[in-house]
Amino acid sequence: MASNGNPWFAVSLALVGIIVGYGVATGMNSSAPVGDRGTVVADDPTPEPPPPPSANLDDLPPVGDNDYVQGNPDAKITIIEYSDFECPFCKKNHGTMVKLMEEYGDKINWVYRHYPLSFHPNAQKAAEAAECAGELGGNDGFWAMGDMIFEKGSDNTELESYATEIGLNAAKFTKCLDSDKYADKVAAHMEGGTKAGVRGTPGNIVINNKKGEAELISGAQPFDNFKKVIDDML
Repeated sequence: MASNGNPWFAVSLALVGIIVGYGVATGMNSSAPVGDRGTVVADDPTPEPPPPPSANLDDLPPVGDNDYVQGNPDAKITIIEYSDFECPFCKKNHGTMVKLMEEYGDKINWVYRHYPLSFHPNAQKAAEAAECAGELGGNDGFWAMGDMIFEKGSDNTELESYATEIGLNAAKFTKCLDSDKYADKVAAHMEGGTKAGVRGTPGNIVINNKKGEAELISGAQPFDNFKKVIDDML
């Protein structure tokens, strides 16, 4: 086969490689709503990553009685996680959050809020299932159901068996889940997260409760990335 001797051909190939690599690097740690997936435009052959999004505390719903909190309620640092039970990046993030709780003890607490993406067909009901588990089993029931879904999968046909496995009354759980009574709460979580700056899952808002400062960590970032933000706030 004859080779192409045009030097601009080689330059074009290099440029395409840079664009593709950049797109992969910026999207590999999170799931974003379909409408938010843009196209990278190559105005510069060596583009820089976009700046990290900021959290808007003015529009972030405060932690209240309707939230499920793990850890010291009076901790200096709160991490509000907006997550989707069907999102593989959220499963990875869940493990990081567990490790952070072990590392920092009473210095931090963890609030879970729902952000089920429309292209994940099981995510909405999985979120409602966690809420029903919380209704029947309290704070422990909510977190146990969340752990179970991330561990075993979000298949909606398995949710009743998960409820039984964590010690809940299966009939009461199914009645709650079939009622759609928590659909509005899940929708409110999504609306509040979006107003606060969340655009995909997982979205973690780290808050210094003493100073009222906040930083949004988007995507399933490594443990050390969270640690740096937390240590800077402590």
